[in-house]
Amino acid sequence: MAGRISGGSQHVVVLVLPNVLALDLGIPLQVFGGWQDGPYTLTVCGERPGLVQVHGGLAVSVEYGVDCLESADTVIVPGQADPVPPSAAVLDALAAAAARGARMVSICTGAFVLAAAGLLDGRRATTHWQYAASLASRYPQVKVEPKVLYVDEGEVLTSAGVAAGLDLCLHLIRQDVGARAANQRARMLVTAPHRAGGQAQYIDLPVRPGRSGSLTQLYEWALLNLHQPLTVDQLAQRAGLSRRTLIRRFNAETGQPPMRWLLEARLGQARELLGFTDLTVEGVARRCGLGTSANFRALFKEHVGVPPSVYRDTFHPATGSGHRASTADRVIP
Repeated sequence: MAGRISGGSQHVVVLVLPNVLALDLGIPLQVFGGWQDGPYTLTVCGERPGLVQVHGGLAVSVEYGVDCLESADTVIVPGQADPVPPSAAVLDALAAAAARGARMVSICTGAFVLAAAGLLDGRRATTHWQYAASLASRYPQVKVEPKVLYVDEGEVLTSAGVAAGLDLCLHLIRQDVGARAANQRARMLVTAPHRAGGQAQYIDLPVRPGRSGSLTQLYEWALLNLHQPLTVDQLAQRAGLSRRTLIRRFNAETGQPPMRWLLEARLGQARELLGFTDLTVEGVARRCGLGTSANFRALFKEHVGVPPSVYRDTFHPATGSGHRASTADRVIP
């Protein structure tokens, strides 16, 4: 779903429930709050106005009650420690918002709240990996994906714990107003601009400090050389590792094999170039190392969901509302 915001601003409502996790609450406030004349307005509400307990001993004061969901375009439910089913009033308000067409989003164990409202029935969903089995047990009609960072089911989106909520919120911005806005927000928050939802939640084989370190320098080098026809053997040689070790390390650190990681990096760069430069499709394909224009178009549509031309029409600055960026102005993630 690309280009959701076509004019005005979208009302994002964050629903705070008792024992809310502080970081899960802070993420949507940081991402969607403080836009000056931008695409989002933000409201925080609880079941009723007043103090809501935050996990760890603090409390947050909310001015609005659950009726605020009636005007929401997007509803975000942060996670709770030891989630318990919310009241009937909360469940009814969530169901009504979804029926009206609001986009429903959860962070971490907020998925339990959406599931209790029946909004995840028959859908794929995720939550923090420690709670995935419990979610599947309590709500067997939900197709729980325990390892991914986030799941986008169109009007209902769920994320794993803590930092994955940030990935999902940036994903929403990318859908709504394009890659550049998401990248700019990510830079402000000092975080990676894009981690695909299918990436693993956690590292199965973590790199131990004091042994060989991470592949950070290799990632940075690869991102600067996406126009080259990189291979696994080239990456292994660059890192001073065997092919087998490189593949194992890539999977451990990113949850993906090297060539999959490279493809997603190339597609991310392509989205940026399509949205904010005048490069032709052929030029974008060449700059990103995605082969012929025909191969690029097929890959882009398969993984992004729309052809490159449609993506450009959606996200390129419109005449009169912004300047058309030159190649020199481009921002490459």
